[in-house]
Amino acid sequence: MSGEFHKPTKFSGSKFEGMIGGEDPAQISRVAHETATALLSRVREDPDPQIVERLVAYTDEHGIDALAELWSRSSARSLPGALWRIYLMRVLIRQDPQGTSYLFQRGTEVSTTIDPVVAGAPLPAGPGEITELADQILRGLFQGDFAVALDRAAAFCRVTAVGATSLADDLEPTEPDRATELTTRALRLSQTAAEFTSCARLWRHESLE
Repeated sequence: MSGEFHKPTKFSGSKFEGMIGGEDPAQISRVAHETATALLSRVREDPDPQIVERLVAYTDEHGIDALAELWSRSSARSLPGALWRIYLMRVLIRQDPQGTSYLFQRGTEVSTTIDPVVAGAPLPAGPGEITELADQILRGLFQGDFAVALDRAAAFCRVTAVGATSLADDLEPTEPDRATELTTRALRLSQTAAEFTSCARLWRHESLE
């Protein structure tokens, strides 16, 4: 089966924003929800550690393309939308663990909230710790408290956004283009954090579909 998928490739965070096909949107939505529900229900009912680890590492072998086809166009506040964003977050972290860990660490130093604690990364958080955090969050979807895993993902995004904003402020006088790039990244991370929080709330009310 592995031969049917593309090997992992690097991509920008906005690569899939333009993915628009000619398929029936209603059918795409139905397939996305059915596959997300079936996958999550089956694994959570019997969370075999080997299966969970294969799912966590799925994109390492197959890339993100297959999941993009399934879930990337789903509502951000839906089960497939939540799964897609968690997987995408993990892929982006693994593509740049050094840069991500730097922004996260910077965020922990200037954050005035409990988000660094909620995220659950050891401090100081280097590239290895941030990569492991992403894996822990993804495992939590399949064998832990789903809402807590989403809360951790939201906290991670908020802390990293704070770090990106802080660094952007430092760079604004000397590197305005880089500062703008970091500000844009912070805004996207903050939006993603809000989406994770909404999904966690819906899950707790048994309304995430």
